[in-house]
Amino acid sequence: METHNLDHFIGLFGRRVNAVCDFALDLLHEHNYVLVPMKKQSLNTLHHCVYDLKYHLVLVTKYRRKCINKAILSRLNEHFERLLQTWDCQLLEFNGEADHVRLLMALNPKAQPSVLINNLKTVTSRLIRKEFEGHIKKYYWKPIFWSRTYCLLTVGGAPLSVLKQYIENQTEVE
Repeated sequence: METHNLDHFIGLFGRRVNAVCDFALDLLHEHNYVLVPMKKQSLNTLHHCVYDLKYHLVLVTKYRRKCINKAILSRLNEHFERLLQTWDCQLLEFNGEADHVRLLMALNPKAQPSVLINNLKTVTSRLIRKEFEGHIKKYYWKPIFWSRTYCLLTVGGAPLSVLKQYIENQTEVE
């Protein structure tokens, strides 16, 4: 997974990438937009795409039992980081409380989010139950750790208000 600055892609894709990412617009369409200064973002590439996919994932323990302690949280951080690397993804931020964890991840477009999350939950559940067997047995009598549910949110990019204005001010189709 390569990381390039936006300037690298202007030569490849021409003005369209520059217009979308930097809000540099034709004089003809300039009156329709509010120009928002933005830092040049670092983009990743695959053979046929340019991407920057960031997700916020929240995983909750089964029955929201407060069974995560500092040692378990530390091991979960290590396991999530290692597992995401095997999927060509990156763990940007990790933290949690006694009954849930939060991950900020940069994903690869080849990784289907539901399959990735299922793998993360299955592997970490198995490893944590094995490493902290005595502690986990106080909370669960069956071989479980995570709830079946999860919360996955996309993050980053332009503010919602800018995107709404951009869409509202599109020229009419004739």
